[in-house]
Amino acid sequence: MSSHGKVNSGASVNHRPSAEAVNPKTNPDPSDNQIKDPDEWVTGDEPMTGAQASYLKTLSEQAHDPKAFDPKLDKAEASKRIDQLKQKQGH
Repeated sequence: MSSHGKVNSGASVNHRPSAEAVNPKTNPDPSDNQIKDPDEWVTGDEPMTGAQASYLKTLSEQAHDPKAFDPKLDKAEASKRIDQLKQKQGH
């Protein structure tokens, strides 16, 4: 027994599940709704993120469609336009 009244077997016990078991990228749950329609996003009406703006600007230039980029878009609309441009370019 240790000095604190607890038995210490010296063995290390790892109670955390393996990263493989909890990583949704490698082990997705088919019942999970991780892909939502942008119209259903809780924060969809917030201004688009910097990453969205940058990607949308790049895609609109590559597609020779400068009107596809509008800095006033919200997150949901930016996501839809990104998807449209990617589809248009065969991504």
